[in-house]
Amino acid sequence: MDSDTSPGAGADVPGEGSGAGAGPDASQQPARSVLRSETLIVLALSVGASAVSSLISFIGSLTKPGGLKHQAATLNASHAPGRPWLDLAWQLFGIATALVPVALVAHLLMRERAGGLRAIGFDRQRPGFDLGRGTGLAAAIGGSGLLLYLGARAAGVNLTVVPEALPDVWWKIPVLIASAVQNAVLEEVIVVGYLLRRLGQLGWTPMAALVASSLLRGSYHLYQGIGGFLGNMVMGAIFVLLYRRWRRVGPLVAAHALIDTVAFVGYAVLAGRVGWLPTG
Repeated sequence: MDSDTSPGAGADVPGEGSGAGAGPDASQQPARSVLRSETLIVLALSVGASAVSSLISFIGSLTKPGGLKHQAATLNASHAPGRPWLDLAWQLFGIATALVPVALVAHLLMRERAGGLRAIGFDRQRPGFDLGRGTGLAAAIGGSGLLLYLGARAAGVNLTVVPEALPDVWWKIPVLIASAVQNAVLEEVIVVGYLLRRLGQLGWTPMAALVASSLLRGSYHLYQGIGGFLGNMVMGAIFVLLYRRWRRVGPLVAAHALIDTVAFVGYAVLAGRVGWLPTG
């Protein structure tokens, strides 16, 4: 694979080697107690809160009469049925506010004088690299992920995932694509780039950081069932390994956005038209 020559590409990934990817002003890093508190706050405002919510949802599904596959988990639902303009406003509001923790991470990395999101490889320095690697990764993971989901549902350990339940209006597809991009940016910036950097600065070993990141990714998908949990854990481990190789979250964001876009838009087009796709 091509070597990454973007700024910071030669720096060690957090938790591996000397410097921990802290940049030239490592001596000005906040104390470990501050970094620990900061990390917990970022997670509590984003995927950490989603993980707790997902666990509660999964317990509710497990204790509900009937099997998991007879229950549905809807990802993109209408917020104002029958009122498309109000619904659109809610959709855009939800997408925008979900990205606030990413803005917080960018601010914290700027405060650290690490160059903001550029420190974790989320910038416009190598768009061809990011999109090319991301497309290949999406193709490799997307198909296997679909097979895992269908198998887990057939085995009765996964809910029926309904990627979208939006009204058939002009903004449906654009909103689904925006939702896919939002998911990708939020998860890859925080769960891979930011979390690995902070865990490295806190002295975690590379293996411990990989396990923590992949477990976290699996946990906030637990509302989908055991299949969603395990599948996203595996995906998380792969993404961590590739991040350490490429020194960039850009390709991971591209891959995740493509996977979710195909899932959301593909469901909108195919639901009810093919027999192999569960519709809840």
